[in-house]
Amino acid sequence: MIQSPRTTPRVLIVGAGPTGLALAIELGQRSIPCLVIERNARVGHAPRAKTTNVRTREHLRRWGIASKLRDASPLGVDYPSNVLFVTRLAGHELARFENAMYCAPGKNPMYSEHAQWVPQYTVEEVLREHAASLPGVEIRFNCELLGFEQGDAVTAKVKDLNTGGETVIVADFLVGADGARSVVRDAIGAKMEGTYGLSRNYNVVFRAPGLDKAHRHGPAIMYWQVNEDVPSLIGPMDTGDRWFFMPTAVPENVKFQAADAAPLIRRATGIDLPYEVLSSDEWVASKLLANRYRQGRVFLTGDACHLHPPFGGYGMNMGIADGVDLGWKLAAVLQGWGGQGLLDSYEMERRPVHQFVLDEATANHSTLSNQLVKNGLEDDSAEGTQARADIGARVMATKLREFNTLGVVKGYRYVGSSIIANEEGPEPLADFLNYLPSARPGSIAPHAWLHDGRSLYDTFGAGFTLLVTDGSQDSEVEALQAAARACQLPLTISLAPRGSIAALYGARYALIRPDQHVAWRGDSLPADVRALLSRVSGRAGE
Repeated sequence: MIQSPRTTPRVLIVGAGPTGLALAIELGQRSIPCLVIERNARVGHAPRAKTTNVRTREHLRRWGIASKLRDASPLGVDYPSNVLFVTRLAGHELARFENAMYCAPGKNPMYSEHAQWVPQYTVEEVLREHAASLPGVEIRFNCELLGFEQGDAVTAKVKDLNTGGETVIVADFLVGADGARSVVRDAIGAKMEGTYGLSRNYNVVFRAPGLDKAHRHGPAIMYWQVNEDVPSLIGPMDTGDRWFFMPTAVPENVKFQAADAAPLIRRATGIDLPYEVLSSDEWVASKLLANRYRQGRVFLTGDACHLHPPFGGYGMNMGIADGVDLGWKLAAVLQGWGGQGLLDSYEMERRPVHQFVLDEATANHSTLSNQLVKNGLEDDSAEGTQARADIGARVMATKLREFNTLGVVKGYRYVGSSIIANEEGPEPLADFLNYLPSARPGSIAPHAWLHDGRSLYDTFGAGFTLLVTDGSQDSEVEALQAAARACQLPLTISLAPRGSIAALYGARYALIRPDQHVAWRGDSLPADVRALLSRVSGRAGE
């Protein structure tokens, strides 16, 4: 065993998936040295997540890499983002959702970036390349966390699985982004609570030349096959011959073998082609939430603290949002302008959002292909036609919430956060479907396109931003700038053009956080602007 000298990053991140990489980028772009360790080689071809939603793409825009992911898409951004329900690829169409997940390119007033249907491994490649390019960010693969202790810092021991050498890492903070089987979660004694094993599932990746032309339904990102034989999901992963397949009714007593996949796909689709199976992996859908996200200097993010069914495409995207939230807060504390209240707010803000999304993803999981099967669905008869119409209507009624989710993706709000200047009044009902932009503190700042073609978000700074919706700068603004300088809080002034922005935000001023959530709004700044800045930077009472 070789013991090497100590390494001293400010933050040690365990796990180099999308969550850990997002956190590393958030820190790296703020010049905070961090080390990311990953026990696996991490390069794989299982599709895992396939939806990079609107909000995640907005973060990529903020990081300057939205176009890189757009260019890296194996399907291309112009590929029709339709979701079809069919009896089989060779059978009848039941229902159709167009522009699912808001993947269609083009400008929409609600958001600055459209979503993308892209495999998780492609997302990871883009994030990994960008993270590694940032000064102070180091990523080590085949590197395992052995244990850690806390005090005035976190002292961790890690092992290089290639050489067997061990290294002591001393960091200000440690973050577990190490997935469902989190070693960090176990080490701090946090427990996952909820329901494990809602269903047992398999992801199969296969190659089938000509499959895209062998059916009459046209291009789509996903086809739900509803039949008594092999209810399943299937869809293309690129514009070549690679596809994914997921049966949705694998009995508990059946052990799925990779050798079974090709004949199963043939039966499910009703199309006789040579199917070359590339990979097969088992996964379990669960509804689980950690009972706490922190112990001292150690935090949990992503799948390490929340697990939900994949229907709706929330998992990876929620993990990236965790990395964003925790990242700017850790950076603020390490740079000296943020207080301990920022760290306390991480679980306070994120956990209720996770619970909301858990409930929504579980509702989506309750209607899968096998739950939609009806006798005579494939019959070429009047009864069969009626059965298909009935199921089509049921699909449109129950699955719209899964494929039109802007209310979940952008409509959540940090309610009751200690670092938000909350407004009084009745709380609007959460709407999973309809997104109503609001500048009520805690909300994601409403988006708008400016006359010069820029996104309003492009005018926000890396720190806090005071958005002046009437475009004027006066003594109040200067007083806030002076107070920000006095407490070293980074502040950008964004002067919006007169017009619709004021109506959209409902106030003359809006103070926007680094993560683009509204921290405060008002028609005039409070008399004690330093107290406001102390609150939103987590230093109230310090």
